[in-house]
Amino acid sequence: MLSAIEHHEPPGRRLVDDDLAASFLPVGLRLMVGLTRVGALRRLALRATDRSGPGLWASIVCRKRFIDERLSDPINEFDTVVVLGAGLDTRAYRIARHSDLPVFEVDQQINIDRKAAVVQRVLGGSPDSVHLVPVDFERDELLPALEAHGYRADGRTFFVWEGVTQYLSPEGVRATLQQLSAAAPGSRLIFTYIRQYFIDGTQLYGAEAAYRRWRQRSQLWKSGLVPEEVGELLAEYGWRLVEQAGPSYFRDTYIRPTGRMLSASPIEWTVLAER
Repeated sequence: MLSAIEHHEPPGRRLVDDDLAASFLPVGLRLMVGLTRVGALRRLALRATDRSGPGLWASIVCRKRFIDERLSDPINEFDTVVVLGAGLDTRAYRIARHSDLPVFEVDQQINIDRKAAVVQRVLGGSPDSVHLVPVDFERDELLPALEAHGYRADGRTFFVWEGVTQYLSPEGVRATLQQLSAAAPGSRLIFTYIRQYFIDGTQLYGAEAAYRRWRQRSQLWKSGLVPEEVGELLAEYGWRLVEQAGPSYFRDTYIRPTGRMLSASPIEWTVLAER
């Protein structure tokens, strides 16, 4: 929804480009997004989001921009893209517009069924290059499920694991990394994580409302990481840390050129790693 609203910003002020985002939403949310063509209502939506957690709006749309740029970098050559925890993400269908690069979207069965229905409604069916793969990261083996849908483990893969790790148990995060350790040399992995200090409640960064919602009431956020320990964690599973992007990077690279007075949250970070 944030990507859909952000797309109403003029191109020079826009933090992420996603012209499919609105169409993938349920009808009620599509109507709400339509209202945000009015600049004052966009600003109201942004302020409402940031009341829950200062900077969360900018962090979410900037992480999407970061992933899109790394994935579309012309110096990168990949045989496959795998989107872990795809939800209603539109990336696979934007890729399919100009490429037959195989993309595998992985999520729980209920989300895969929902995604298939949305794609049928919006596009009239899934492109031949996009494959929907039902997997429960806490219970199922990832690579066998992918291979059953045509994935080749010997190909260089770009894995996108966006907005997922905090919903898994620490054991689920490590189990997924263990399975990704079988990726072919030259593969890359982008994932996001919530800082462990926030999960523990020792540093809330002004996001008390988000903490109450995600940690105290629902306890949906289960896992976090420490930025200084990410490289060591990745090395355990055969990955090398390339870069981490946080609020300073997003501010200097994406926000300042738009002239908008926004800040990104320090709660969430984005990681690029390679095999």
